Amino acid sequence: MASALQYGGNTPTQSAAGANWTAAAIVAVWFAAIVALGAADIFVAGPAAPPLPLFAAIALPPVIFAIAYARSADVRVFALGLDLRVLTAMQAWRVIGLVFLAFYAFDMLPGIFAWPAGLGDAAVAVGAIATLGAMLRQSPGWRRSVSWLNIAGLVDFVVAIATGVLTSNTAIGIFNDGSPRIELGALPMSLIPTFAVPFWIILHMISLLQLRQR
Repeated sequence: MASALQYGGNTPTQSAAGANWTAAAIVAVWFAAIVALGAADIFVAGPAAPPLPLFAAIALPPVIFAIAYARSADVRVFALGLDLRVLTAMQAWRVIGLVFLAFYAFDMLPGIFAWPAGLGDAAVAVGAIATLGAMLRQSPGWRRSVSWLNIAGLVDFVVAIATGVLTSNTAIGIFNDGSPRIELGALPMSLIPTFAVPFWIILHMISLLQLRQR
């Protein structure tokens, strides 16, 4: 879709390349900011405080993208012009969620969080590979498969965030049993909830928006 449009009089190829570099720069600055905030332990909440900085890191990027998509034609053209096959393939990286089960095996994470988060991410990763295969083969119903994959991915995040917060060492960690556990708000683990999760949420949003347009 992006190749069929022009930005400011430039050729479609030049415009698409410029949009790609702009998007890459935004993601790089975003990642650098998250690393800097993580190094300052901004995302580590004490027992008496709710994890508001962590919530903000997860929620703000998708909200900002939604606002930009609604208000900017250039953002819409860029998002709708991304290759849906690539967006789907990138969900396969969710397999890194199995690290939660590894930490659980060493009593570093509670099972209430580790099992649904780890298995949910792994299921989405496997589903992404299967769905990508259906897309490449142009199998009947592949659009439905892409839709369900993205919905399942978003549901998995809701469950993981909810169980992670409720078992955390914070003011709302009602299922925290006080046992030693790895701190998900500290580097390097904080990069998963504060960067990877909102990044993948945005990919889900773009995929669903593309399906809507189709």
